[in-house]
Amino acid sequence: MARANAVYYATRDPFADFTTSPEISQIFGEVLGLWAAVVWDQLGRPSPVIMAEAGPGRGTLMRDARRATARAAPDFHAAARVHLIETSPRLRAIQAAAVPDAVWHAGLDDLPPGPLILLANEFLDALPIRQFTRRGPDWTERFVTPLPGGGLVLAEQPCGPPAWDGIVEDGAIVEVNEVARGIIAALAARFAAHPGAALFLDYGPERSAPGDSLQAIAAGRPVDPLCPAGTADLTAHVDFAALAAEARAGGGVVRGPVPQGLFLAALGLFQRANRLSMRQPPERAAAIMAGARRLGEPDRMGRLFKALAVASPGIGDMPGFGG
Repeated sequence: MARANAVYYATRDPFADFTTSPEISQIFGEVLGLWAAVVWDQLGRPSPVIMAEAGPGRGTLMRDARRATARAAPDFHAAARVHLIETSPRLRAIQAAAVPDAVWHAGLDDLPPGPLILLANEFLDALPIRQFTRRGPDWTERFVTPLPGGGLVLAEQPCGPPAWDGIVEDGAIVEVNEVARGIIAALAARFAAHPGAALFLDYGPERSAPGDSLQAIAAGRPVDPLCPAGTADLTAHVDFAALAAEARAGGGVVRGPVPQGLFLAALGLFQRANRLSMRQPPERAAAIMAGARRLGEPDRMGRLFKALAVASPGIGDMPGFGG
């Protein structure tokens, strides 16, 4: 999955296959930028502070966030140093046009030390997972294996029990995202040493649950996950409960997960949409409100998508999480 997605993002335009929240509405990036400004204030207003994004796509989210902070949070805007975590040279070039003052890194470990606020939208779902199947008292792990005549197939081989809490019925599949857990553990350790917070928005259940969630999207439609490498975007549901447990074990403060719709509504999604649409032509006003509803309503992205924050100890309540 990791290699296939690396090829996919390096050689294709992913936004021809799917649309992410920043591309649906400018309000998404704006409210996240102002969320970062409020959290910066809660962290003691460190200056300078790294404002980073993991998986920044076209740079739309960070562009909109910076526009909002320049207008409404000038002290934070001046203190923030923009860093983008991106491996694709093609996407870096697109991002540079949107966020010309950014510095690029290949991974989280490459970020310089110091205070950090990290934003990550639909980043964790693209990280590689491992799948395990319960076979009576034993376990097997699923692998992708090439067929002699071409093509791929899933095969299983015996293994030890996975790092999974909870009851699993015979024949059920559980997914473990070791890369995502490692990222969360590293952030918790960092935030114990330096002021910081990370906000993740992605899709998946609030509680850990067995199931095969691996899926592939090409041209906006589901396709076989075993299609040729690099021709589709591979994703899997995020196990928010497991990531929250990882953060707490590392000493980090956790807020959420909460449904994206509730989170964005608390940050002013619909009020901002109303203000933006007031002086627009009817067609444009309708598009603004439709974008807000798509992001926030429970039958669209509002319930399936969740918001999870990890931060330094002692930060207290954080915007959007009921405080």
